[in-house]
Amino acid sequence: MAITLKVNGTTHSLDIEPEMPLLWALRDELGLTGTKFGCGVAACGACTVHVDGVATRTCVTPVEAVDGAEITTIEGLAATSGAAEGMLAPVQQAWIDAQVPQCGYCQSGMLMAVSALLAENPRPTDEDIDAAITNVCRCGTYPRVRAAIRSVTAA
Repeated sequence: MAITLKVNGTTHSLDIEPEMPLLWALRDELGLTGTKFGCGVAACGACTVHVDGVATRTCVTPVEAVDGAEITTIEGLAATSGAAEGMLAPVQQAWIDAQVPQCGYCQSGMLMAVSALLAENPRPTDEDIDAAITNVCRCGTYPRVRAAIRSVTAA
């Protein structure tokens, strides 16, 4: 079945099963491997992307549910943030400045969740952050995540 996915501004027509999780369409069909598989049950958030601006866990989202939607992956985050060509999104730069990642596996999903939160609420409270960012980081870098978020919201 032909599914149309608009990913990072490019439209793709894929002949795939409609129930295929978006995660595998992004990774296996389009080669966008920044979106990670973590748990497969939408609990960890490693697979988070934006679907029409909303942070969405792709491991449980069938492609038929996002047919024709605007999808942004970590590979397209800088461009959709308004960053100049070749530059990082502000939240990506904040991640580097605050030295957030250790292993880094969860970070693309975390960045996508945080950027969706900041697009909706540019000055979140700690309670807002706790409610919106439920991604799991096995390295426990949560204090640095909060510091990076604070550095972006203080600007």
